[in-house]
Amino acid sequence: MAGPTIVVVEDENSLRSDMVEYLSSCGFNAIGARDGAELDRLIQTRNAAIIILDVNLPDEDGFKIAARLREGHGAGIIMVTARNSTVDRVVGLEIGADAYLVKPIELRELEAQVKSLLRRLSERAAESTTQPHNGAASAEAGSDGSEEARWSLDPTEWSLTNPAGIRISLTSMEMKLTSLLATQARKPATRDQISQALYNRRWNPEDRSIDTVVGRLRHKVEGAIGGPAPLKSVHGVGYVFSAPIRVVGAVQS
Repeated sequence: MAGPTIVVVEDENSLRSDMVEYLSSCGFNAIGARDGAELDRLIQTRNAAIIILDVNLPDEDGFKIAARLREGHGAGIIMVTARNSTVDRVVGLEIGADAYLVKPIELRELEAQVKSLLRRLSERAAESTTQPHNGAASAEAGSDGSEEARWSLDPTEWSLTNPAGIRISLTSMEMKLTSLLATQARKPATRDQISQALYNRRWNPEDRSIDTVVGRLRHKVEGAIGGPAPLKSVHGVGYVFSAPIRVVGAVQS
């Protein structure tokens, strides 16, 4: 089939068959895989646009597979699992999943998630090819009226762009974090503010999930721009985006 390739990684044969058959009927080139090893073999020869990934797999759980994929594969990831806890959702999104669906799956909802993610991936790819990657930084008026190069955050495209025009795609958790920091006008956000923004709960000092999200975002930004990220730790407080940043459009909730 000519449609985008979707790989369904699910060890339950009947559910895998149902998803593959339904997505195929929607015009996608849907392929099934029973586990992580079979997925690895498939993506060596197939250019998968989206990977639908069960969490509870026999050889390697879906969280570990998603983490591997995020290191070297550009496919969108939709996690599918019977585990409905907030912690599992948070872990999946922190790892870099683009969406998280809970079993039993409504196939029409799965179709809608796939189509929505494909649109986002296509728009990001198209716009990234038109962005300058080595031009001079543009000067814009800062919030205090001074002329200063600024980063920009686009909630509709889930992207962060540095003053030189290098665009960085963000996950859901990275988008929420950056949106919060962008509203702080280079003042630090407390860990409690960040916890409320990311997880809708108060910060627990024993919870290291905030540091995980910040670390992944910092690593992604530094890898993209080839230099230090303006994402700084403020001892005893939280984190701050230390460079001028503007938000394009409304910040997503």
